[in-house]
This record gives sequence, structure tokens and C-alpha cells, in this order.
Amino acid sequence: MFNLFVRTKPEARHYGVAFFAGIMGGLISAFVKSGTEGIMPPRTPDRIAPPIQMIQDMGIDIHNLVYTYSDQVINWGGSLVHILFSIVWAVLYCVAAEIFPKVKLWQGLAFGIGVTILFHGIVLPILNLSPAAWNLPFDELFSELIGTLLWMWTIEVFRRDLRNRLTKKPDPEFL
Repeated sequence: MFNLFVRTKPEARHYGVAFFAGIMGGLISAFVKSGTEGIMPPRTPDRIAPPIQMIQDMGIDIHNLVYTYSDQVINWGGSLVHILFSIVWAVLYCVAAEIFPKVKLWQGLAFGIGVTILFHGIVLPILNLSPAAWNLPFDELFSELIGTLLWMWTIEVFRRDLRNRLTKKPDPEFL
């Protein structure tokens, strides 16, 4: 039987390593997600990115959160929100993987699908940062799904590699 809540032995868990792997995987995967969005833009040009809209909704002037690089104006505020989101979810995933091995189903891709449904299907529409999923163009849904799956898989690769390198042990369910 497939039990999502099977737990590992507490003595086999390495929370510090999981936290570190989450930070590193979250940081790098944020760049992976941004790169994916550069190739497959996740929204039509007439819509503002949810992190930018969220910052503006908090009363912060988005034009004050920019820098110039290579003669291009870059909005670091929106990027910072994306990076922090990535790190927080990566740490949660890596810590959860220490306790609940099933969270790593399909090398974390099942978790990524869950995050996509949670945020793009529920949270963003509730916060009026995005239309309801059924009102989104296919291109946006496809971009977000592919980008989120690559983002999540990158986190899992970092999690597994750093955990195994730093502990010299397999994942806790194998001990």
C-alpha cells in the first residue's frame, strides 16, 4: 500500500544538512526557474508578474527596486520575491524529505505539481495576482508547469547530492 505518511527513523535524519541543501537548491533553482521563464514567458505581455503586483499592492514603489546591468533596467524586487519563495519552499521540501520519504516521489516532481496547483490554481487567484487557472492561456499553464518541474527537480538534485556528500550516508529511509 502507498502510504504518504511513512516516517523515517529520527536518528537517521540530518536537519542541518537538509536546511543547507534547501538554501543552496532553492537559490540555484530560482535561477533555473527564471531561465525557463526567459525561454517560455509565463504570461502575456499585458499582465504584470505576480511578485511585482504583490510588492505594489503592499504600497511599495516598484520603480525604486531597480538596478542597471549591461544598460538594462533590472527589477531586483520581483527577483528577490522569487528567490525567497524558492528558498523557503526548498527548505520545507528538504526537511520534509528527511521525515517523509514519499515527498520525493518522482524525484520531487509530484511535490512540484502540488506547488503548481497550490499557487497557480489557488493562492494567486485568491490574492487577485492571477486569473483562475481555467482562464489562463495554455502557454502560461505549460510554462508554469515546465518551469516549476525543472525548479523542483533542481532542488531534489541538490538535496540528494549535498545530503549524500555531507553525511556520507544514503537517504534516511534506507538506513
